[in-house]
Amino acid sequence: MTMKGPERPSKLCPTCQRPFQWRARWRLNWEQVKYCSRRCANQRGKLNRSSPPTAPGNGRPSR
Repeated sequence: MTMKGPERPSKLCPTCQRPFQWRARWRLNWEQVKYCSRRCANQRGKLNRSSPPTAPGNGRPSR
């Protein structure tokens, strides 16, 4: 599959670590776009909090 026209700019989503490309709806604020989707924007602070803390040494969740 060939891509028509000039190559679109892309960025790396900080939440899912996947690359995403410029879209026409982002043409006015591409510099401010950080996330590839609304889902990733909503998950931005929840990824590290979803796993329970583990006790040092035994790999089991602390109680």
